[in-house]
Amino acid sequence: MKNRFLLLNKVLPLAALAANCALAQQENMLDEIVVTSSRIEMPLRHVATAMSVVDREELEMKGYSSLADVLRTEAAVGVTNSGGEGKTTSLRIRGEEGYRTLLLIDGVDMADPTGTQIGPQLQHVLNSYDLERIEVLRGPQGFMYGADAGGVVNVITTSGAEGLTGGLSIEAGDLGTTNIGGRIAGGNQTANFSLSISDYSTDGFNSRTDDTLLQDDDGAENTTIHLKTGWNISDALSTSLVYRDIDAEYDYDACGFPSAYDCTGGAEHRVGKISLNYQAGNLSQTFSYAQSEVSSDTFAAGVSSFYTEGETKEFEYLAAFELSSGDRFVFGSDYEEDDITTVGNEIDRQQLGVYGEFQFGIGEQIFVTAGLRYDDNSDFGKHTSGRVSAAYVQDLASGSSLKYRATYGTGFRAPSLSEVAYNDGPFAFGDAVGIEFSEETSSGYDIGVDYLLSNGAQLQATYFDQRIEDEIFFDLIAFSGYLQESGETESSGIELAVEYPVTDALLATANYTYNETNASTGLTRSRRPERLANLGLTYAALVDRLHVSANLRISKDSFNDVFGVGLVPLEDYQVVDLSAKYRLNQSLELFGRIQNLTDEDYEEVTGFNTADRSVYLGARYNF
Repeated sequence: MKNRFLLLNKVLPLAALAANCALAQQENMLDEIVVTSSRIEMPLRHVATAMSVVDREELEMKGYSSLADVLRTEAAVGVTNSGGEGKTTSLRIRGEEGYRTLLLIDGVDMADPTGTQIGPQLQHVLNSYDLERIEVLRGPQGFMYGADAGGVVNVITTSGAEGLTGGLSIEAGDLGTTNIGGRIAGGNQTANFSLSISDYSTDGFNSRTDDTLLQDDDGAENTTIHLKTGWNISDALSTSLVYRDIDAEYDYDACGFPSAYDCTGGAEHRVGKISLNYQAGNLSQTFSYAQSEVSSDTFAAGVSSFYTEGETKEFEYLAAFELSSGDRFVFGSDYEEDDITTVGNEIDRQQLGVYGEFQFGIGEQIFVTAGLRYDDNSDFGKHTSGRVSAAYVQDLASGSSLKYRATYGTGFRAPSLSEVAYNDGPFAFGDAVGIEFSEETSSGYDIGVDYLLSNGAQLQATYFDQRIEDEIFFDLIAFSGYLQESGETESSGIELAVEYPVTDALLATANYTYNETNASTGLTRSRRPERLANLGLTYAALVDRLHVSANLRISKDSFNDVFGVGLVPLEDYQVVDLSAKYRLNQSLELFGRIQNLTDEDYEEVTGFNTADRSVYLGARYNF
């Protein structure tokens, strides 16, 4: 199994951890190809940004139903969930808001234009059977995407290959949970396809602690269809198509005025992207068009209480020019149109972006990137942002390596359509009415070192500091609407990570994040644990047929902003998850997991319950 969370992280199969292969392993770690840092393929040796990589083996080993739960165990990633599957889920990287993180699935932006801050609806994204790889870019380094300070989560699904392959996964367990997934893929030298379907349902549990009347279970259902195709028109020209359809329903508590507990909601999210790729000599180019359609509705006692719908259209051009020296220039442009209907208003916005990055190296030791982005927003004008990064790789005589790295990036976020619409709508009052919003700006840097030992062990240390100017927030004191800070919010801290092959069969991993966050008032920012840690062990036995994995997740020193009260402390907690899989033959595998093994009673958001100990069993068939 691979469990990768370091910048240079690539754990080789446990059977290949013998000491006489250590040098070859290390070379492979440095040569591993990633695409998220600069939107093109680059070996990790050349990458200075802080990245995490999760591969298919780890996804299957952990077996979590949601993408958010998979990412919980990664360094510097905090997740809060409001009452179970299908309910509001926020993923914060280095303490920044979840809407600052861009979620891509096969290059398609999964942002919800109707969302409060146009972030991804992470609670509706499954850890589907078709997921092949996840790359996480940490910090304000995603300027090529137009992303802001939180970073980028890039999900890559299975592609069709020569011949026909497929599989079926069936799982059932506590809380009335079933999870069924299937996929089929195939292709030849001219064309390929991959189609997957996932169907998840759970009875859930009582979402809120103050629901003492109904005390009903608040369940969720999710059906996701994903299609990816490719066609090589000629040696130089190819095209691809991605389509994803999410249909989600969920129950929740505390809706309407006064609060009721018989609440339901639903969301439909359909996205598609078609791309044309052309390669001629040293120049590669991609032209693409993407469209996203979202509709959602919530119901209080069966009566619609809040309906929204929205659409995003994006045209994009991306190119990379290889210079004779081996250096590269990456450049492109994107044009986006957003249109939403919410709280009785229909509003739209356009934004044009142009960007470029120069990448160069000195020998096989020093690698530098420098880039700028220019945006013209129809509501909030023109802005320039950028990024510089540098890495120095020192190959030691012992066969080990040291990699020193540093980055600095800036960004901006225009107030969302929903923020503007809410303050212009019937629910806003007081200071929120007629407020003149300005854009938020962000900046951040990190400095780190990675140490790769010749025996396959890896260590990483990173210091980061990032700041947001003029942050927009919702008024939790009077509920008047959206307001804007006049000062600076800050998130800074240290990430430590280690991976150590104890024996050929036993792998130990650990990460620790110290994150100090402050609002412009000087108070701690809500729902950001000051200390997060994960400790993991993976053991392979019976000639690599049995794999057992355990993970301890620790959260300490977190506060929650409660309406009418202010900041209140959340209790520290420790959660243990255990998973196992056993390969019967080349095609059939049994698997199971226990989440919250010690039956920890804890809250991630004040007033919302979390699941008790839960057991799940399943089987997976591949052909």
